[in-house]
Amino acid sequence: MLRALIPSRWRPHLREALELVLLPGLAAVLPWGWCFRVFCWLAHRCQWLYREPCERALHEVQARGWVTPAQAPRWLAQRRLVTLIDHADLYLAATRSNRWMQRHMQVQGQWPTVGQAGILATFHWGAGMWGLRHAQQAGLVPHALVAALNGAHFAGHPVLHRYAQARTAYVAKALGCPTLDVSSSLRPAVRALRDHEQVLAAIDVPSDQVAASVPVQIAGMAAQVPKALLRLAVEQKVPVTVYLTGIDMDTGQRTLRIVPLPVQKDLDTLVAAVFSYLSEAIQQDSAAWHFWSEAPRFFVPPAPATAE
Repeated sequence: MLRALIPSRWRPHLREALELVLLPGLAAVLPWGWCFRVFCWLAHRCQWLYREPCERALHEVQARGWVTPAQAPRWLAQRRLVTLIDHADLYLAATRSNRWMQRHMQVQGQWPTVGQAGILATFHWGAGMWGLRHAQQAGLVPHALVAALNGAHFAGHPVLHRYAQARTAYVAKALGCPTLDVSSSLRPAVRALRDHEQVLAAIDVPSDQVAASVPVQIAGMAAQVPKALLRLAVEQKVPVTVYLTGIDMDTGQRTLRIVPLPVQKDLDTLVAAVFSYLSEAIQQDSAAWHFWSEAPRFFVPPAPATAE
């Protein structure tokens, strides 16, 4: 009934406002324990929430044998919940102190030494905003690599565009230093490393977005991933630290796992080592990986069966 009262041209904007601002924004005004219970209820009851990307993700994960039909409803609910929390963290982090982080996040491992050049590598898994805050609190100076927010890419999606701008701005605020756009050159990243600072990136991006990629196995699936940043680590002889910020799906508590890797002389060895942690994370909680809906852009299609 309500849908019939809303002009069709407004509906996509209203959906984006609900999914990116109004519902996740509850985290700014509710105690987190209450908010997490509300989010769980929404994720299990509101099948329209993030419907299109979640259904694409389910199709891809089932095509690769990760989820059976019987498991699909629960997997979709978890996928919606992770997405909702990830968006909510923009509002939650903007309104909570580091004391909140200390109470609500369990940390395993330690960041590298302050003043040491290095690359901090993470993935589009879980909800990463609090990992940024924790790195900055530890005294690091991480420059996040971010994609340029090309207005043409957001044509017809003004809410999404403003949300992306706000999120990128908060990344710089959380880290305490400017982000880097390295779409044309890695020189800004090289300068940061030479200044004994860190370069931070979510490195599981589709290979069709970059000039050069390298093959790797991710959770038993052949994939192509960008190699420029990890090649830079090899060339500059700097260590890579892998970190993952996860969510306890029963309690809403956060987890941060930090794994320093030694300096590597061989790119293939480094790529395999770094992406082994994404493989492990996907096997632990496949619904927490945000890029299942883009899986065809990552994974190599299996070879067709040959007739005997």
